[in-house]
Parts: sequence; C-alpha cells; structure tokens
Amino acid sequence: MTSADPDDLTCQELVELVTDYFEDALSPADRARFLAHVADCEGCAIHVVQVEKTIQSLGSLHERDLAPATRDALLGAFRDWHREGDPARGSV
Repeated sequence: MTSADPDDLTCQELVELVTDYFEDALSPADRARFLAHVADCEGCAIHVVQVEKTIQSLGSLHERDLAPATRDALLGAFRDWHREGDPARGSV
C-alpha cells in the first residue's frame, strides 16, 4: 500500500498490530486505521485472514502446553525478528 496520508498505516505497522487487533486491544482510532488499511491493501487483507485461520486452527495454546524444546525453538525463532529487516526498530 502506498499512501500520502500520515495517519494511514504502513503494511509493516499493520503486521505489528495484528495480534492486538485479534485481542481487541487496539484503540478505536487504531482499529479504524487498521480496518481502513485492510480494506485498501489486498496483501494485508490476505495476511489478516491467514492469521485468523491459524488462530482458529490452533485454538487456545498456552506456553505450559508446549514441550520445553518446542518453547525454546519458538522463542529463538522470534526473538530478533524486528532486527532482521529494520535496524531502526531495535529489539522487542
């Protein structure tokens, strides 16, 4: 999505907010910006549907349900995900 409006979300911002969207943790203004972006960006709309289907498929999975090796592998895989593509983002 390309946009000249500074209030519009970028695709990267949407990806970072998708969990908050599904947890109903966005402010009304951010939720409106999120939904406006999804309505205008086919790639992000597909991403949101994929995340929704993943959530539905997995149900409720808690850390205590994971084997320690699986937990460690997941933490290792996601620990530095922000740093890989954007050095300005820093660590989570």
